[in-house]
Amino acid sequence: MTVSPVREVSDDWFERALEDAEESADDEAGDDSSGDATAEQFDAISSAETTGDRVESAEAASQRGTEAETANESREESGGELFDEDFGSALADVDVPTVRADETGPKGFSELDFDLSTGDETDFDEAVDSDLPRLELGIEGLDRMIQGGVPERSLLVAMGSAGTGKTTFGLQFLEHGLARGENAVFITLEESRRRVIDSATEKGYPFDEYLAEDRLAVVDVDPIEMANSLQSITNELPTLIEEFDAARLVLDSVSLLEMMYEDRATRRNEIYDFTRSLKEAGVTALLTSEASEESPYASRYGIVEYLTDAVFVLQYIRPDDFRETRLAVEIQKIRDANHSREKKPYEITDDGISVYQQANLF
Repeated sequence: MTVSPVREVSDDWFERALEDAEESADDEAGDDSSGDATAEQFDAISSAETTGDRVESAEAASQRGTEAETANESREESGGELFDEDFGSALADVDVPTVRADETGPKGFSELDFDLSTGDETDFDEAVDSDLPRLELGIEGLDRMIQGGVPERSLLVAMGSAGTGKTTFGLQFLEHGLARGENAVFITLEESRRRVIDSATEKGYPFDEYLAEDRLAVVDVDPIEMANSLQSITNELPTLIEEFDAARLVLDSVSLLEMMYEDRATRRNEIYDFTRSLKEAGVTALLTSEASEESPYASRYGIVEYLTDAVFVLQYIRPDDFRETRLAVEIQKIRDANHSREKKPYEITDDGISVYQQANLF
């Protein structure tokens, strides 16, 4: 595909997008139609990926080991960040509770029509003891797989291939907060503003009402335009979110934004700066991302899973006996929260996503 070059543009994109949205809404009414990882660390990884396997002398290996020990000691003394040692540590920093299988619920992946309110309680219903304020995602079953909820002001990513419900995940996440009086922002790089609102309305989410109450902003931005203005957006975003008093934000999808950068180092640096601005904004943000073609557990460009605090993997399960293809969700990581490590089935219904937390996969 042809990728347009990225240029520096200073533009009040958020205000302009909202003005365009208001004009669009008026026209519609008249027509009655509707990580903390650093950029330097990512550069190091890129260098390692392109260098490939190499043979080292015993003396060089010994020297490198000595330097690594010295660096680790220095990090320990200075209270290093989560990713100072390696990226894999992000997936090993939580306690995994013991899961008791529900003996009364369905055992087969095809048997999903049962009442989630019945059956034995699992260990995940116990709230974790923490001073961090927490919030629910709004997805039944998935919230019950997390002890106490996701820490507020976290940066989340829902990762999956086409058709796994990433956009629905984002809409449901916002609806849960909006229904409780929060303000929210939905930034779409894929669909039109009207399409997003209609999709939410079809699921019973009154987005039109939230818009009329000035509690919801739905902004459709061309990914090329956003990439061209990303530096300006990154600088302005914390202030804009604070002024709008947004508690939740969704960007659908970050993969399209990443695609605008041909150079890998530039892509990593720009996405790192953008995600850092979201964290500084004090909003609980959810990014959606296409999964890699090679693995459902990696994003398309292998960046956002290391910059985010929580990773939800949405994927297709195709049994060997050629039974009906199903969907399954797995929590790859959540910082500062205990959670289930099991893979659980889910369905995309007229009301949104329903995770069958007590069902088992075979």
